[in-house]
Amino acid sequence: MIMQKGFIMENIMLEREEQIIYSLRSLYRANGYTQFKMSKFEEYDLYSKNKDFLISDGVITFTDATGKLMALKPDVTFSIIKNSVDADSYVKRVCYNENVYRMSESTHDFTEIMQSGVECIGDLDMYNICEVLTLATKSLSIISDKYVLDLSHLGFVEGLLSDAGVTDAGEVLKCIGEKNAHGLESLLGERAEKLKKLVSLYGSFDEILPALEALDVNETTHAALEELKEIAQKIDSENIKLDFSVVNSMNYYNGIVFRGFVFGVPSAVLSGGRYDKLMKKLSKKSGAIGFAVYHDRLKYIDRTKKVDKKPALILYSDKTDASIINEEKQKLAESGKAFDIQRAAIEPDMYGEIIDLRNAVKE
Repeated sequence: MIMQKGFIMENIMLEREEQIIYSLRSLYRANGYTQFKMSKFEEYDLYSKNKDFLISDGVITFTDATGKLMALKPDVTFSIIKNSVDADSYVKRVCYNENVYRMSESTHDFTEIMQSGVECIGDLDMYNICEVLTLATKSLSIISDKYVLDLSHLGFVEGLLSDAGVTDAGEVLKCIGEKNAHGLESLLGERAEKLKKLVSLYGSFDEILPALEALDVNETTHAALEELKEIAQKIDSENIKLDFSVVNSMNYYNGIVFRGFVFGVPSAVLSGGRYDKLMKKLSKKSGAIGFAVYHDRLKYIDRTKKVDKKPALILYSDKTDASIINEEKQKLAESGKAFDIQRAAIEPDMYGEIIDLRNAVKE
């Protein structure tokens, strides 16, 4: 019986993960995003020249029959960009559920990881940016009731770096990402004051935008500030916090960048931003913004969202009409509940509810 109970509970967790994948896909497709399918591998050159864009340096490679070096894809974005077409006044919206192959952060072994996400590529406007941010918050709400999307604008960071006379931003960006005010002061001295103030900021649009006004020093920061103000007016920002320690690589990203967190999971489960610079590096003229949800980081999902861990039990007998069983199955499936179907309740305490159809017949 212990084996049976463990098997059922394992299936419930699997069903929970499947529900998340299904719900995310339904969300994206309901907003006009079409499913993008791709090969498991690409030419290695696609990744080798842009390794610092990838989450993990490790890439699994092999040589194909023609002698060409190939790689099991460690990222989805590159494949989507490769297949995108530049066109004026046109935006391509795609979503995906794909496995990627990269090194595990915890074990440092190569592993297969499921990712879901969206990419919006083309002649972008503010509507597209707000749409992607809204989808990011809705994605997090599917995963957990307790979530936050931390949002930054690299334009504001870039403007302050320019104002401070920073030409090599590598170590400075590292300090910004760590909110390391002491490190910034060690690197820049008095020139670090505005950057130190920037990294100390964290809160809602209403709380932080006034503070940014005081740090608006040039055209670059002003353009970023105006964009943030427009975003604040156009989207529901209840679960969005401004946090300028979110600094993705400025070689690839520009403008809005963000990370999503859910209660109980120690690292970001969602990450994204605008990556026009990556598009340019890959010889594309279009703009692009998107995000990915990392399913491997949802291993604590049972702690992050209250779900009914006990399935329902449908009891039936030889007398039960099959159509009645199917009707109950459909009701439970539509409500998102896990269920089991048996002719006897061997361990009733394993189930959240018991639906007894043993005497149910069609009239």
